[in-house]
Amino acid sequence: MSHLFTPFSSRGLTLRNRIVVSPMCQYSAIDGLANDWHLVHLGSRATGGAGLVLAEATAVLTEGRITNGCLGLWSDEQIAPLKRITRFIKTQGAAAGIQLAHAGRKASCHLPWHGAQPIAPTEATGWQTMAPSAVPYRHTDPIPKAMTVSDIEHLTNAFESAAIRALEAGFDTIEIHAAHGYLLNQFLSPLSNLRTDDYGGSFENRIRLLCRVAERVRSVWPTHLPLWVRISATEWANGGWTLDDSIALAVVLKELGVDLIDCSSGGNAHHQRIDVEQGYQVPFASAIRRQAQLATGAVGLITTAEQANEIIAEGHADVVLLARQLLRDPYFPLHAARQLAAEITWPNQYLRAK
Repeated sequence: MSHLFTPFSSRGLTLRNRIVVSPMCQYSAIDGLANDWHLVHLGSRATGGAGLVLAEATAVLTEGRITNGCLGLWSDEQIAPLKRITRFIKTQGAAAGIQLAHAGRKASCHLPWHGAQPIAPTEATGWQTMAPSAVPYRHTDPIPKAMTVSDIEHLTNAFESAAIRALEAGFDTIEIHAAHGYLLNQFLSPLSNLRTDDYGGSFENRIRLLCRVAERVRSVWPTHLPLWVRISATEWANGGWTLDDSIALAVVLKELGVDLIDCSSGGNAHHQRIDVEQGYQVPFASAIRRQAQLATGAVGLITTAEQANEIIAEGHADVVLLARQLLRDPYFPLHAARQLAAEITWPNQYLRAK
């Protein structure tokens, strides 16, 4: 039996299979607006047979972009181009999701193919970054502004407003980005959060902002649609966030109406030491799924049909999220179904090649 190609249901949404297109920044937007590149990039993965197509990290505020080329959802003007994309994705039988994000101290950078280095706020194309504390990611980076309580309230309002726009744009799932060293992850970690107020110090205080964001998003997101959260399950750094912290966080998020934890890792500590190998992050998804009794997604160097199928079959995760493998092969699900002797619907236009 091909477990990878069984449906997955969460609340009122049923995915046709367990393959999810992981959010992958394309750095190709202008003023946060999606364009033809995003339509083709995301649409081709839907045509390729994925169950859910997640759009890239989409900033809820202009200063929350990693680069000037990142998508945004801080304005009503940004709804229509995204609606065009979700409409096409759904005609191909896939569900459409979006990852809402704020880059925090890792914002204001050059495009990757221009070096990805931070842009100082004094430069014309840069801006002042924000973080829980005035601690840069690297000691050579511009120093971020420590957020005030007013800044935090502005941020939570922005996540709520972006969620409302995401619904109008036709998305079926929202994923809150709290991983990879971006703002919400920065609040979680004792390495980057040195605050002494209600948003710093204890575990309960450091998770407070993410919990508030999850509550605000869930309050405006329909009860029949799922809400996901991506986390860095460990920081791979001494004194940082751990898997035990992630399990405890998942228990809290479950009570707040979060339906799935997308289990990535790292990205917040420049001195991290990661043991990278095939499926190296799958144990995180397995542990959180088992101990928090919450659905999880596995991600990270999942490259073959057999590997992805085994993750689902052995109960390590409920879905697998593929990134670079789907850049190499947008039609991976169609090819994987053939390898696993599973039936999958091909686009009518491509049936002659099946």
